[in-house]
Amino acid sequence: MTLLPQLTQPSSSQTHGQTSSDLIRAFFQFSEGKWRSERRYYTLPEGPTEELVSIVTVEFLEPGHVSLLELGSLHQLSLAECEALCGSKVYWESTDSRNGKKKSAGSTVFGALNSILYRDRGFATLNPVTAKFYLPNPETLCLRTEYNGSVFEEEIKHIGQQYRTRQSIMSRAGEQIMIGQYLEKRIQ
Repeated sequence: MTLLPQLTQPSSSQTHGQTSSDLIRAFFQFSEGKWRSERRYYTLPEGPTEELVSIVTVEFLEPGHVSLLELGSLHQLSLAECEALCGSKVYWESTDSRNGKKKSAGSTVFGALNSILYRDRGFATLNPVTAKFYLPNPETLCLRTEYNGSVFEEEIKHIGQQYRTRQSIMSRAGEQIMIGQYLEKRIQ
């Protein structure tokens, strides 16, 4: 079973008459703020489970923001396409829940245009990547990213004003190898 059974644009009745651009912009704007993310990564079929706590800061980026222009340039987009991107810059700092040791820290830039999400790096690579995306409703973003022989399927869902859930499934050669589950609470 895959997380993203389809990657087609939902009908206007599903999105309350909003365009894909309107929906992704609103999703990025609503996501802005500081989040406490409790993460659990399951290595399949019977590998170790890793538990992390991350502080995630999301900054909304208006079209024309220098970070989005740089992102568009990384992806060799035209100037008009670069100027049309809207997106977010995300910063994180993660610690191991069990021993409190710092695991990672960094940032990434997301920019959306049509049904493509452009990123300056992937989950398992520092190289620029793209993902197909759709929003089945204004609160839920579904992504599918493929690179280096791996497929990453992700769903991010806002639950009211203060919470969101995320689930990521990583597959290689048709086999699911990792599942990440996240509960995120807005702290600012």
